[in-house]
Amino acid sequence: MITQINKKSRALWMAGVFYLFLLSFSPSLLSSCDSYIDITPKGAITVDSTSQYYELIVNPMRSYNPAPFWHLTDDALAKESFILGYENLSFHGINYTFNEKADRTILSDNNLYENMYAYIMRSNLVIDNIDDTQGAADMKALAKAEARTFRAFDHFLAINTYAKAYDPNTAAHDGGVAIMDHYTLEETPAKSTVAEVYDFIIRDLEESVALLQEKPVNIYHPNRAFGYALLAKVYLFHRDWEKAKAAAETALKLNPTLIDYNVIKNAGGVARYTDYSHENNPEVLSYHWMGSGWTTEQATLYYYGLISPELKALFETNDLRYSLFLRDTGTSITSWFDAGSGGAIWTPATTTNRFTYMSVGLRTAEVYLILAEAHARLNNLQEAANYVNQLRAKRLSGDDTAIATPVSQTEMIKTIISERRKELLFGFNRFFDLKRFNLEPEYAKTITRDYPVTNASESRPRQTYTLRPDSRLYIIPFPHSARDKNPNLTLNTDE
Repeated sequence: MITQINKKSRALWMAGVFYLFLLSFSPSLLSSCDSYIDITPKGAITVDSTSQYYELIVNPMRSYNPAPFWHLTDDALAKESFILGYENLSFHGINYTFNEKADRTILSDNNLYENMYAYIMRSNLVIDNIDDTQGAADMKALAKAEARTFRAFDHFLAINTYAKAYDPNTAAHDGGVAIMDHYTLEETPAKSTVAEVYDFIIRDLEESVALLQEKPVNIYHPNRAFGYALLAKVYLFHRDWEKAKAAAETALKLNPTLIDYNVIKNAGGVARYTDYSHENNPEVLSYHWMGSGWTTEQATLYYYGLISPELKALFETNDLRYSLFLRDTGTSITSWFDAGSGGAIWTPATTTNRFTYMSVGLRTAEVYLILAEAHARLNNLQEAANYVNQLRAKRLSGDDTAIATPVSQTEMIKTIISERRKELLFGFNRFFDLKRFNLEPEYAKTITRDYPVTNASESRPRQTYTLRPDSRLYIIPFPHSARDKNPNLTLNTDE
């Protein structure tokens, strides 16, 4: 009994800590916060009502740092002064030069793993304790559904970062990540396989998404369209094409919105048309950031917002995704961008306070591309092209926006891959896509990179670096801090 009381007290204390964190970052979300906290004469805070636990789900600052993987993509470009001299010392230097000989096991992953599992524990805190609180049964059911949806999201990011992509031929044996399905501060769980983690994610989502609200109390609670969009994405990565199609169709019935970038262009650009700033982008289905909030994400894009010459060349001359948001010249970006590198940079100075892009959380645009790929995988090529063209009509200017229906499934999927690269910039998307497509010979890609381009010298001549489709670099090692705390967390590579 004493042990049970101690565990319950600890859970309540942690809930109080999370709640104070929430208040410190987003007091506007909790206008009636006085009714939610009970401050005892000694200053202790208790969290014991259903509504309090429901508010713990909200975290406007969900942050995911791309440092461990961003430069492992063909979309990435780096300012060379950030890489020179670090080729063996940092994820940026190691990844940019595709250096398989470097020791990645001693590196920190910039709190990426820690943040993912902190968010998972936050979800588990709600799931495990809300039934014992005072409040309405329907709010308890909703809170658990929302928490399980976010828990699935974080496990999905973890499995695709720290393990192999899902391969139906090997997933039952491939090392995955630790499944955390309950709240604990003491356990050191063993890794589950890739198959087991996907089964857990799918079960969490299938049992939760229909219970989500279409319009939650605020945008930081997961809505039903996000739930089905996430389920569609998980099914897609799990290679369940029919299920991915059905879930994506449901998501688009709930929210089919696509912003017409022509409206922004005709108004004079994002500096003059600010309707989609902060919380007002109707395409955004979930607010998960590449930095800890919209302002931080925009600042982060100075570092991670550079795109390679190869990606730049994919944009057609009438593609507003480039002309509105990317630049290759300009005095305001010269300190972050190597002139002569051949790439381009997202312009945070133009978009800060004016346009919320959302590079980690899901948007309706991605759902159109998921649905297009699901149709292509089922060999419904005309339907696949139709969904791609619906997106392109809102992204390109003029009358020439549509693609012709490709003559083969392979051609259609390659077209979708190209559209995903142009639409889903930054965050996890291209890294995850390379991993899953590299399992298929038709789409596997060997990436080459010349470096340095603008700072080559006699002592540091330009070289060509190569990243093979089966490179172990695509599996990010668990950070040493996590392995120190949990010896069961063995690496998924041979390092």
